[in-house]
Amino acid sequence: MDPNSILSLAADAGQIILENGGETYRVEETINHICSAFGMTVSDCFALPTGIMLSVVDREQKSYSLVRRITKRSIDLEKISRVNNLVRNLKPDERYNQIHKNLKRLDSARPYPAFLFIPAGGLCAACFTWLFGGSLREAAVAFAVGLILKLFTYLLGLIRFNHFFSNLTGAVLAAALALVSVRLGLAAKADMIIIGSIMLLVPGILIVNSIRDIMAGDLVAGVARLVEAFILAAAIAAGNAIVIALWVLMGKGSL
Repeated sequence: MDPNSILSLAADAGQIILENGGETYRVEETINHICSAFGMTVSDCFALPTGIMLSVVDREQKSYSLVRRITKRSIDLEKISRVNNLVRNLKPDERYNQIHKNLKRLDSARPYPAFLFIPAGGLCAACFTWLFGGSLREAAVAFAVGLILKLFTYLLGLIRFNHFFSNLTGAVLAAALALVSVRLGLAAKADMIIIGSIMLLVPGILIVNSIRDIMAGDLVAGVARLVEAFILAAAIAAGNAIVIALWVLMGKGSL
């Protein structure tokens, strides 16, 4: 089989994992397993959150390499799990075309529809508000704010809006809606609503993956993801700070 086709197939599998929130060590293991299953004697892979570098040596001791740029990232653990299952059950005599078709089908699979995860976002915001000490009134308002915030970030995601500015503007929206709702008498504590709502923006999986990468020895990828998580968290804090500062300067009161 053409080694370049094997390289492309392995890179496709790694790309799906990276684009959907997987760890870099998982990408490297997956790619090496595919290359080994299709007869490559040596395979070396170096994965980063933004790219994959792959080199293989075939039975004739010829070397081939490939670089794949990763330009988009989201969270879809279902795709990661399905790629893992596909690769784990890969047999040396399995047909290349069938594996390639399965990967393409996995990559094009649509995530959960908006009418499911947008209400789920509102429910999460309400539960976090209640968990952090808010009353039922604050939880109800947080549910509405969470719905709007989730819809807002979903629309930004459709146009591939920058994650930093998505978190910044999302935090601005959440804080503004919380303060206005308190001003209108719908709730008593804006801080509880804000805390519950911005939990939808917190890069939790990114932080966990960075720690797992560091523990697996992938220091460059782990540190890069950790820095990205702190930058996104700073964007959330800045968005809230801007709205609260403007609210106080306008004389509307404090939290």
